[in-house]
Amino acid sequence: MAKTVLAVDDSASIRQMVSFTLKSAGYDVVEAVDGMDGLEKAKTKSINLVLTDQNMPRMDGLTLIKSLRSMPQYAKTPILMLTTESSDAMKAQGRAAGATGWLVKPFDPQKLIEVVRKVIG
Repeated sequence: MAKTVLAVDDSASIRQMVSFTLKSAGYDVVEAVDGMDGLEKAKTKSINLVLTDQNMPRMDGLTLIKSLRSMPQYAKTPILMLTTESSDAMKAQGRAAGATGWLVKPFDPQKLIEVVRKVIG
């Protein structure tokens, strides 16, 4: 059974690139347009990994991570930030919120697949 990745980003082109990259590697991908949408989709589907942007309307990535971490079924689910933010302060906030790791945009598709495989197999 394919593992499911939730890709949360307000940029349609980034979502398409993540989706295309991961589907070609054999993963199922659920796309969400912002944190609120991602949270709703996480409640209705079983997600193995969350990839989220930080800067989005309605709910940002850190708030999404905190919201997911407060739900028992997502307490241990890997969550990776995929964002243009690369400052140490932002990474520290991400870790404090419960992010498992960090990928900086623009991302290398091969690197994304490697990281996802390392985290969920």
